[in-house]
Amino acid sequence: MTKILLPTNGSENAHKAGEYAISESALGADIIILYVIDTDYLDALSQEDLKEKLRMKLRKEGEEVINNYKTRIEDSQCQGYCKNVNLITAIKEGNIAEVIIKTIEEENIDQVIIGKSNKSSLETYLLENITKKVAKTAKIPVKVIS
Repeated sequence: MTKILLPTNGSENAHKAGEYAISESALGADIIILYVIDTDYLDALSQEDLKEKLRMKLRKEGEEVINNYKTRIEDSQCQGYCKNVNLITAIKEGNIAEVIIKTIEEENIDQVIIGKSNKSSLETYLLENITKKVAKTAKIPVKVIS
């Protein structure tokens, strides 16, 4: 069975990437919906209690994003049921690009489908750098959907 990695930040283009992933999976696939909590800046904080509070808040936000994202994909693309498609959710922490690349290797992913950023110019710059790093480093196809 094909394994697709679907990183998400909950954006509209990420949703379009999810719809595309479902359409690519007509014959069946495991789709891993991945939300990465970028902890690079957390590690710079010296106050452990503040770090932990922020980590918990970011994890809760991640759970909401990923659950809403999964439900939206199922409802819009599958009417609540995707035949031959197994949607798996995962929340991980670390450098976003590095976590995506590591997940590709650990899960034996066949392709990555990712939404192009539609955020502010700074966020667009950062997300485009993540996408470029993943596309350059991954040894599998990376499709960017906008």
